[in-house]
Amino acid sequence: MFGDMTGMMGKLKEAQKKVEETKERLHTVLIDMSSHDEKVKVTITANRTLKAITIDDDLLKDKDMLEDYLILTINKAINRATTVHETEVAAVAKEGMPKIPGIDMFK
Repeated sequence: MFGDMTGMMGKLKEAQKKVEETKERLHTVLIDMSSHDEKVKVTITANRTLKAITIDDDLLKDKDMLEDYLILTINKAINRATTVHETEVAAVAKEGMPKIPGIDMFK
């Protein structure tokens, strides 16, 4: 009985380590997102750290429009990064989880 628990705890620690390694790797995964007309471009990591913003000169003349473009484009990038992040972390976590009879945490 205790041998099973020790093995399970080891697998949980190993899974946790792999999740942390994956989160660290996601700092290097870059996601580029552009506005529909390419006037604003942003680059964000899969850990949702903004790395770059490029703004077309035309938008510098209209503060309100520029703000709208930035909000929409950055939010799209954050949504994409969140999807990538959650997918990657869930895959590693599921792969490393020990089988516990009667419990399926990732249905």
